[in-house]
Amino acid sequence: MKNLEYQIQINAAPEKVWEVLFSQDSYKKWASAMNEGTYFEGNWEEGTIMKFLDPENNGMYNLVLKNIPNKILQMKHLGWIFAGELSPQDWEDSTLEYLLESNESGTLLTGKVNSLDEFVDFFNSKYPQNFQNIKNLAEKY
Repeated sequence: MKNLEYQIQINAAPEKVWEVLFSQDSYKKWASAMNEGTYFEGNWEEGTIMKFLDPENNGMYNLVLKNIPNKILQMKHLGWIFAGELSPQDWEDSTLEYLLESNESGTLLTGKVNSLDEFVDFFNSKYPQNFQNIKNLAEKY
């Protein structure tokens, strides 16, 4: 397991950054850096399952561990989705956390990923662009 961290300063209030992160319309825009057409199913409530899917109904699913609006969202990676069917994986303590910290310039967005070694290159190649997309969307509106 590798602990990865990504940060970006955004000239927008935490409420705006949160909206960009977790509303369907903006999620589709910023997550396109991972896979064009990506969308989610679920409601972000603690204890619920979130599905992250591509247009072919493939993707992954996570358990929401913590949701404190405009501050923190933490999820545990549980498995793959193939043609809409859940495929549980033993990904140990693989987690993803978004932290939003208000400051005089707006919001410092931090992403912390506890990643299996096999996914490190994926996160390092995709997340910097994801964060730039989030910044662009939050500062645009």
